[in-house]
Amino acid sequence: MTEPLSRFRVVPRQPGFSGRGWLIAIVVAWLFSLVAVWALATWRAAPGLGDTRGQLRTAERTAALQKRQLDEVSQRLVTLSRSDQISRAANSELQSSLAERDEEIAALRADVAFYERLVGATAQRKGLNVHSIEFAPTEAGTWNYRVILTQNLNRGAISQGQLRFSVEGVRAGKLATVSWDDLHQKPSSPGQEYSFRYFQELGGNVMLPKDFTPQRVRVSLRGGAGGTDQTFDWKLAGSGGGR
Repeated sequence: MTEPLSRFRVVPRQPGFSGRGWLIAIVVAWLFSLVAVWALATWRAAPGLGDTRGQLRTAERTAALQKRQLDEVSQRLVTLSRSDQISRAANSELQSSLAERDEEIAALRADVAFYERLVGATAQRKGLNVHSIEFAPTEAGTWNYRVILTQNLNRGAISQGQLRFSVEGVRAGKLATVSWDDLHQKPSSPGQEYSFRYFQELGGNVMLPKDFTPQRVRVSLRGGAGGTDQTFDWKLAGSGGGR
């Protein structure tokens, strides 16, 4: 018995791209075209962009280097400024110290000259003596005094005793005397001790009444070998020249 003919026929597959493969190829080509268009547009819009970026990186490195150099210079300036301040302070202190030394040297030279006049071969021989007395006002309203005692009559002998002085002047239109006790505002105030061979400087602080006008200073020295009384004009004593 003969088989019936089929309505379907088998056709062998031809080699080559299928429809799906062509689609993938088209998509890939389209993407490459987009990349190419972007690169071309970028190059046309900024043909020197690469060079500019390189220059930017170079400029950034240069700026960083210059900033470090600037920081170093600033630190050096700070150090030099501090060093200059220290040098100025040290120089000022040195100048002040030198001025003080000059004053001390001048005072010592004056003392030496005074000593030479006092004990020199041509010096006039005197016993216990008040060489000078000076007064200087203070801001507190008191008076600082400075007294120099001398003797060159008995060389090698020690003069010892106590110093007192009073101030004579006018108070309330009348003559008045401010005693040693009143000057120190203390009853039975002891005298100031002295002990020297050729000369000695004594000093202290006293108070004068506000309504009192001083005119003279009477100095009294009392010791084992006797004593002496001397009077000085206040105009000289109060101006630092009571000799």
